[in-house]
Amino acid sequence: MRKKELKLVVTFHTTADAMAMEKVCKEREVPGRIIPVPRAISAGCGLAWCAQLSEREEIEAVMRETGIEQEDMHECMV
Repeated sequence: MRKKELKLVVTFHTTADAMAMEKVCKEREVPGRIIPVPRAISAGCGLAWCAQLSEREEIEAVMRETGIEQEDMHECMV
């Protein structure tokens, strides 16, 4: 089992946005991965993007450039 660390968790309104985020981040080699939304967070879609806190600005830039809409950004233990 992975050791829990404080991470950036981006939630989405739709599964389509979550999948688009995964595709764009893989193409641009942005670190992170799709995870199920942690229980501590309530979100419209059951998927979230998880990354290191230090990647926040890069992730925000990717979403702005590609029009991917986030529901919220959280810092939580994952």
